[in-house]
Amino acid sequence: MSGPPNNVVQLRKVRSERTAKRAEGKTLCSSGFHKWETLKHSHFDVKQGKLVTTQQCSRCGQQRVQGT
Repeated sequence: MSGPPNNVVQLRKVRSERTAKRAEGKTLCSSGFHKWETLKHSHFDVKQGKLVTTQQCSRCGQQRVQGT
């Protein structure tokens, strides 16, 4: 007797995958562990008299400026 295929979905697994995907990166950034990437353009800070580099976190989008 061949019946319809048995498609069983494990709700616990689906919920945990969805929660992990939604929280991916947010928990690291909220703890201060950003993933900084340098933006391509450089600026000249007139007050400091130096070139400054702008960096942006690839996970949350926060930006910071560092002197070079």
